[in-house]
Amino acid sequence: MLCSVHPSCVSPATGGKKAITLISMFTSIIFIIIIIIIIIIIIDITGPLLDPLQFAYRANRSVDDAVNMGLHYILQHLDKPGTYARILFVDFSSAFNTIIPHLLLSKLTQLSVPTSICQWITNFLTDRQQIVRLGKFSSETRTISTGAPQGCVLSPLLFSLYTNDCTAKDPSVKLLKFADDTTLVGLIRNGDESAYRQKVQELAVWCSHNNLELNTLKTVEMIVDFRRNTLGLSPLTIMNSTVATVESFRFLGTTISQDLKWEFHIDSIVKKAQQRLYFLRQLRKFNLPQELLMQFYSAAIESVLCTSITVWFGSATKSDIRRLQQIVRTAGRIIGTSPPALQELHSSRVSKRPSKIILDPSHPGQFLFEPLPSGRRYRALSTRTARHKKSFFPQAIYLMNT
Repeated sequence: MLCSVHPSCVSPATGGKKAITLISMFTSIIFIIIIIIIIIIIIDITGPLLDPLQFAYRANRSVDDAVNMGLHYILQHLDKPGTYARILFVDFSSAFNTIIPHLLLSKLTQLSVPTSICQWITNFLTDRQQIVRLGKFSSETRTISTGAPQGCVLSPLLFSLYTNDCTAKDPSVKLLKFADDTTLVGLIRNGDESAYRQKVQELAVWCSHNNLELNTLKTVEMIVDFRRNTLGLSPLTIMNSTVATVESFRFLGTTISQDLKWEFHIDSIVKKAQQRLYFLRQLRKFNLPQELLMQFYSAAIESVLCTSITVWFGSATKSDIRRLQQIVRTAGRIIGTSPPALQELHSSRVSKRPSKIILDPSHPGQFLFEPLPSGRRYRALSTRTARHKKSFFPQAIYLMNT
């Protein structure tokens, strides 16, 4: 409607199209500002009430936190005899498109979101008109009252709030969430999988009650089992469909293998970084200043090498670390000066991260940093295996104490 209004200072015959474009741009900017304000208000109000294992759209949370917490639960559990872990990587079919506005309204009310904002969100999600354009052709207009718009910055937050009441109560089952990325971790002991399997079925029922569809073709399971004598484990079924098992899975950008080694993940990092070395060489041929070459290295290559480095670097093998450091040395020869070593970057990030976790009572990892009576050091975590000892939380405490 705003687009049909012509300001009195603009003649429709001469400047109408330009005025319409400017008004449309102004309207879009105002809408984005409103969305940002609403996001800030919702996060501020709902923060203390959210599931601690929901890592998306929360202050002092990241994908690294989600992966490190999941690995900590698994590694700590596997230190005990007679244990193994089953990890279910859940895939939803068109997750954002399945939100039911009146169900979301009820959940927002329970989270103490103001009525005015609830009404605005309900209005935003209902009676949305959509068309499909393909070249010169356009479909008929359809009115949509389900789901949240794809690409809207508000949609992941709304989905996080929509799934906030989907949690695991049993201590042997952990439900990790990052917006629509959902992972169920079953910590199995003495072969008793009852709590894990029950939660899987409860998750399927919860999805059906909340209009979410589990994509059983893309939902996969990975089993981490280091017991010497292992019998064949019964496959997992969801809604009469057998869940496929995998040896590795890309979880929030990090490839996790069932042996909890990082060769596959590091292979992908090395390949991507080597490809980008080509562009660094090309820039060097154009005689770019060393400062600009270093900036390109930091933005395009070091950023790849350091992606989730707190998750995997501590447990990487010496040969894998040499492969990574070779890329750093090659870049240094091209630039003409040595970039920071990956070991330094890893130690820096691992030592800095705990200070923010300690100050956040809502962070699920805060309880791991237990001060000793002296108040100057933290109690070291009990670890029985090298893979646990080299993981993020034991290493963070070690570095803080040294």
